[in-house]
Amino acid sequence: MSKQRHPQSAGLIPSALLAGDRRAVARTISQIEHGEVAPGTWSAALRSHLGRAHVLGITGAPGAGKSTLVHAMLGEMLARGRRIAVVAVDPSSPVSGGAVLGDRVRMGEHGAHPDVFIRSLATRGHLGGLSSSTEEIVDVLDAAGFDTIIIETVGAGQSEVEIMRVADTRIVACPPGLGDSVQAIKAGILEIADLLVVTKSDLPGADSTVRDLQDMLHLRAKTSAGQWTVPVLASRANSQADVAALLDQVDAHLGSAGRAQRLQRRPTAKASRSADDAQALVLRLVSADPFARSLGISCTEAGAGTATVAMALGPQHLNFNGTCHGAVIFALADTAFGLASNSHGKIAAGIDAHITYQQAARAGDHLLARAVEVSRSRKLAVYRVDVTRGDGAMISSFTGTVYVTGIEVAVPTQETM
Repeated sequence: MSKQRHPQSAGLIPSALLAGDRRAVARTISQIEHGEVAPGTWSAALRSHLGRAHVLGITGAPGAGKSTLVHAMLGEMLARGRRIAVVAVDPSSPVSGGAVLGDRVRMGEHGAHPDVFIRSLATRGHLGGLSSSTEEIVDVLDAAGFDTIIIETVGAGQSEVEIMRVADTRIVACPPGLGDSVQAIKAGILEIADLLVVTKSDLPGADSTVRDLQDMLHLRAKTSAGQWTVPVLASRANSQADVAALLDQVDAHLGSAGRAQRLQRRPTAKASRSADDAQALVLRLVSADPFARSLGISCTEAGAGTATVAMALGPQHLNFNGTCHGAVIFALADTAFGLASNSHGKIAAGIDAHITYQQAARAGDHLLARAVEVSRSRKLAVYRVDVTRGDGAMISSFTGTVYVTGIEVAVPTQETM
């Protein structure tokens, strides 16, 4: 592994990057992706240069037409005189581990334009619809002077709402024919939409999908940002009028909600002052969890919205192949998820979880599961959990969504257990 450097201490912030030079931008993003600098160091070094760009997130199910929509929006934005960067998150190649590059191929017509910069990122097993480095790369593009930064997520499901933490304006693309499945996914990505767009609206079922989404919105309270009312737009990517109308709504939302919201969501000194109370609560919760104790799980670190738990694998944790049982790894990750999501003092009920396994673990391995809060609203919160071995090797990745109740967490006493 190459030696990590700190861009600020080493004087590595080039003037070409701040001037928006494409090669300097690409080189910096590659450093982040390849781990040549520690995570977060570019964001810290560029802090004084951030906050100018409007970050537009586009998410939706696979095949919803996100890339085609982004391509059409690029043409309209260029016509309006804007400099645009696109971060397209693609599935990882099973061969190289890099991005499949499908999104970049569809946007190729605009890729050579001097006012457009397109970068594909691989998820590399990271759940939530983005890659683990997306937010820091957005900071680099912001500092480089782009007016608009578009993030297109990988095809997202119900719980993959990490875009909520990064984007100022969130578009959810919905293809025609959703029908009753609107009800099935409304607790996930539809809940975070600032604009709902029915793509491919010239296909059968588009009008019905528009009505279904409008009916769903009647059950949803207005957002706090300027009491914005979420519009439902029918759009055809080959219709300039439809794309122009969509961008008009994007600009209207920007005027209502503002930009640089991701910077406001980052931890503050006020949040850190509550860490001691959160830590004490989490330690009480894990000590009152008989299932965690039966597996040998202990809590090593905790705070508001985060928890790290540890477990030493023994023969009782193995499956018939002699490797750690997948259910044990899930239980470890789920314990960290449950502790982190309840650390705020309100009962958080899990409603969705996804897990991937990168490699096997064996008896004698010491595993850590670290849960961090990805996004949080009044009723929903999303958490990411990385399960690693003692040597730092990634064992598993987990994401979970909780419904936040208004009920105070009550820790059982020895008498009630």
